[in-house]
Amino acid sequence: MSADIQIIANLLQATLDPRQNREAELRLQQEEFKKGYSLYLLQIVATESYPYTTRLASALCFKNLIRRKWTDEDGHHRLPKDEVTAIKRELIGLMVAVPSGIQAQLGDAISVIADSDFWRDWDTLVDDLVVRLSLDNATVNNGVLQVAHSIFKRWRPLFRSDELFTEINHVVAKFGTPFLTLFENTDRLIEQNKDDKDKLPALFSTLNLLIKIFYDLSCQDLPPVFEDNLPAIASLLHKYLTYDNTLLHTDSDSEPGPIEFVKAGTCEVLVLYIQKFEDVFGPLLGQFITSSWTLLTTVGTETKYDILISKCLQFLTAVARIRQHAENFNNEQVLAQVVENVILPNLTLRDSDIELFEDEPIEYIRRDLEGSDTDTRRRAATDFLRQLMEQFEGIVTSVVTRYIDHYLSDFSKDPKNNWKSKDTAVYLFSSIAAKGVVTASQGVKSINSLVNVVDFFQRNIANDLVAETEVEPLLKVDAIKYLYVFRSQMTKEQWHTAFPLLVRHLGSDSYVVYTYAAIAIERILYMTNEARQPLFSKEDILPVAGNLLDRLFQLIEKESAPEKVQENEFLMRCVMRVLIVIRDGVLPMADTVLDHLIKITNVIEKNPSNPRFYYYHFEAIGALIRFVAPTQSGKLESALYAPFATVLQNYVQEFMPYVFQLFAALLECNPSGSLSKYYRALIPPILVPSLWESRGNIPALVRFLSSVIPRGAQGMIAEKQIEPILGIFQKLVSTKANEAHAFDLLETVVGSFLVSDLEPFFVPMYQIILMRLHNSKTDNLALRFVRFYHFMSARDSQGLGADLVVNTVEQIQEGVFVSLYMSIILPETPKLIRPLDRKTAVISFTKTLTGSRAFSEKYKKGWGYTCEAMLKLLENAPVPSTTTDDIDDQDVDDPSFGVGFTQLSTCRPAPRDPWPDVTDLKRWVGTSIKEADRRLGGRMSSYIREKLSAEARNVLLSYM
Repeated sequence: MSADIQIIANLLQATLDPRQNREAELRLQQEEFKKGYSLYLLQIVATESYPYTTRLASALCFKNLIRRKWTDEDGHHRLPKDEVTAIKRELIGLMVAVPSGIQAQLGDAISVIADSDFWRDWDTLVDDLVVRLSLDNATVNNGVLQVAHSIFKRWRPLFRSDELFTEINHVVAKFGTPFLTLFENTDRLIEQNKDDKDKLPALFSTLNLLIKIFYDLSCQDLPPVFEDNLPAIASLLHKYLTYDNTLLHTDSDSEPGPIEFVKAGTCEVLVLYIQKFEDVFGPLLGQFITSSWTLLTTVGTETKYDILISKCLQFLTAVARIRQHAENFNNEQVLAQVVENVILPNLTLRDSDIELFEDEPIEYIRRDLEGSDTDTRRRAATDFLRQLMEQFEGIVTSVVTRYIDHYLSDFSKDPKNNWKSKDTAVYLFSSIAAKGVVTASQGVKSINSLVNVVDFFQRNIANDLVAETEVEPLLKVDAIKYLYVFRSQMTKEQWHTAFPLLVRHLGSDSYVVYTYAAIAIERILYMTNEARQPLFSKEDILPVAGNLLDRLFQLIEKESAPEKVQENEFLMRCVMRVLIVIRDGVLPMADTVLDHLIKITNVIEKNPSNPRFYYYHFEAIGALIRFVAPTQSGKLESALYAPFATVLQNYVQEFMPYVFQLFAALLECNPSGSLSKYYRALIPPILVPSLWESRGNIPALVRFLSSVIPRGAQGMIAEKQIEPILGIFQKLVSTKANEAHAFDLLETVVGSFLVSDLEPFFVPMYQIILMRLHNSKTDNLALRFVRFYHFMSARDSQGLGADLVVNTVEQIQEGVFVSLYMSIILPETPKLIRPLDRKTAVISFTKTLTGSRAFSEKYKKGWGYTCEAMLKLLENAPVPSTTTDDIDDQDVDDPSFGVGFTQLSTCRPAPRDPWPDVTDLKRWVGTSIKEADRRLGGRMSSYIREKLSAEARNVLLSYM
C-alpha cells in the first residue's frame, strides 16, 4: 500500500513541473482505475510529512475525481461501496484538520458528494458537524463551518421545491439552535479577546463563516428559529456592520481584511432580507440604512474597501427599490448629497484604477465591461443611481445633469490635466441615460427620454474617437464603450461612419483600447434588425475583412507563451464573428486564416488555460470549415489532421470534444462521400471504451461516428467493427443522460449498414431496448424508441419496415409486440415534436397500412388503430421548421458553460429530410393507399369500410 501511495505522491509532485506535468497527468489517469485510489489521495492529503504543495495537489486531484466519478448519470455511485463509505466517514474530520487552502478543495468535493447523497443517503452529516463544534476552538469551528457552508451554499441558486425544503428543514432542525449558540458565543469570545492580536483573526474567520451560513440557511425561506430571534440577530449584525478594531486592520491598500469581509457579508444578508422578508425585517431596517450611509461617506478610496463599498451600495439599491423607503431620497437637496457624497467618490477614477488599466489590462476590462458580474465601485454606484432614477426620473436627471455640465466645463478649461473630469462626466451621463439592463445582443434597448444619447456623443465624445493623437487612452476607451453600450440607439448610417474608426483603433498601442475596439466590432457585427437581418452584411464587411483579421491575429500572436496567446478571449471572439459574417467571402484569404488558426492550436494545446478563448477559437475553425470545406475539403482535411491528431494523441481533454465535432463537420462537407485515410485511421481508437468514460466526449464522439459510418460502412464490416459500435450503444442506452445519444448512434447504424449485415444483431439490440423500457422507462427514452421504430418502419425499401420489427420483437417474447405497440408506440407518437419526426411517423404508418403482412394477417385490429393514429398526425400536420442560417454562439457567461460538453454552433448539423420528394403529405398518403388498393385487389377499400369510424373514413377518402 505504501508503495502505491508513494508512486501517486511522486506523480502529483511531477504535475507541478511544466516539463513533466503532461506525462504525470496521463499516468495519474491510469492510477484512477486501481482500487483504493480515492483513499490513497486522502491519505496523502492527511500526511503532514508530505510537502504542502503535494498535499494541495492531492486535494485538487481528489476533488476532480469526485466531480467525474462520484455518481453516474442516473445517480448511482461509480466508486466501490467500501470507498464511498470510507470517504463519507473520514472526509469531515480530515477537512477540519487541514490548512485552509486544502480545506477549500475538500469543501468543493464535499459539495459534489452532498449534491447526490445529502441528505437521505448521508443523514448523519449534520449530526457529525454539530458534535464537532467547539466552545473555544476557533480553528476546529472554522473547519466545521467551512464544510457546512460548502454544502448549504448549493441552495442559493435553486428553485423552490418540496424536496429542497425538506432538506433545508432537516438541516435547520438539527443545526439552527447550535448555530445561534455558536454565533452568540463567538461574539462573546471576540469581546473577551478584543486586545489579543493572535486570537482575533481566527474568531473573525468564524464570524465571517457564520454570516455566510446565515445567508445559506435563509436563502429560500425564513427559518422559524431565526424569525423568533430576529431582533437579537439584527443587533449582532448591526454591531459588526459598525465594528472597528485596529488589530484587524491590514497594512495593504489592496487586500481586504477580516473586518471588510464580515461587513460585506453582512450587507449581502441585508440585501437578501430586504428583498425576501421585508415584512418582518422592515421595522429593524432604519439602523442599517443610517450605518450604511455612514460607511459610504467615511471609508477611504483604497481598493481593499471595494468589495465592502459595492455590497453596501447594493444594499442601498435594494432599499431604493421599495417605494416607501425610496421616498427618503425624493428631494433635490437629498439627491444632491447622494451624488456628491456617495455616487461621485465611487464613480471617479482612482490612481489604483489607472494602475490596473496599465499593468493588468485584461483584468481591468473584465471588471469594467458592462454585464460583468464583478463587484466594482463604479458598477455598484451606477446601479444605485439608475435605481433612484427609476423611482424619480425627472429630479435625478436634473440633479445629475448639473454635475455632468460641471465636469465637462472643468475638462474644457484644461483638457490635458483635467481629463479625469470628462471620464466622470461620461460615466454619469451613461448612468442616467440607460434604463433597464444592458443586453448582450443589443446593448441598451431603453433610454431616458429626458436625454439625447446621440447628441451627447456627437458634442462630447466623437472627437475622442476621431482624433489620432493627444487623447488619453482611457477617454478613447470611454468613447468606444459608449458606442458599445448605446449601439442600438444609432442608425446604420451613423454606424457606417463610426465602424471604420473602431477598426482603426485595433492598431492602438493600448491593450485596453484595441480590446474594447474588438469587443465593440464583434457586438456590432452580431446586431440584427427587427427582421433578423444583420446590421452589417457580408458585402459591407468584405472590403475590410482581410486587414481586420490580419490585425486581430497579430494581436493574439503578439506573445508566444500559451497562457499569453489565449489570454484575450475578446480578440478571438471578434475573429470568429468576422468569419461568420463574411461566410464564403473568406475563400480568397482562407489559406492565411487557416495558417493562423493552426498555429494558435499548436501553441495553446500545450497548456489550455482559458475555456472562453479556446471555445471561440474552435468556433472560428468551425466557421472556416463551414464556408470553405464545401469547395476545398481535401485541403482542409490534410491541413487540420496533424494538429487535431496531436490533440488526441496528447489526450488534451479540454479540446477533444471540439476536435471530434470539427472532424465530423469536415467529413460532412466533403462532397465525395468517401472516407479518407485520415478518418479510417481514427476509427479503431475511438471505439476504445475508455474514451467514452468522459461525459464531455460522448456527444462529440457520437456526432463523429454518425458522420463516419455512412461513408465507411463497408470497410467497417470488413474490420468487424459493427459489434463494438453496438457495444457503445448498449453502454449509452443504459443511462438517462446518454439515451438520446444512444439512439442517434443506432439510427446511423441501422440506416447505413445492409440489413443482412445487421441481421445477427437485431434481436440483442431490441432485447437491450425492451429491458431498459421495462426496468427504467423515461419519457425521453419512450419518445426516442418510438422515433427509432418509425425510422425502421418507414424504410421498407431498404429491407427494414414494420414486419422486421414485429418478427424481431416476437423472437424475444411471443405476443409482446401488441403490448409494445398499444402501450408505447401508438400513444407516444403524437408527442413527437420535430416536424421531420412527425413526417417520418406518417410515412411509417402509411407503409404499415399498405405493405405490412403482419398488420394485414396477424394484427388485423391494428390496421384500424394505425390508420386512426396516422389521420390524427395528418390533421395536426407537421409544419416544416423555418430554417435560418443564423449562427448563435454559446453564452460563455452561463454558469453551465464549460461543464461537460459544449456544442460548436458553427458545426451544428442541419436537419436533413430523408423524404425530400414527399412535399404534400396528405396527397402522398392518399396516392399510396390508392396504389395499394389496386395492387391488393381492393383490400384497402374493404379495410376502410370495415375498420374505420365514419368520421375517419371521410377524412381518409378526402386524401384519395
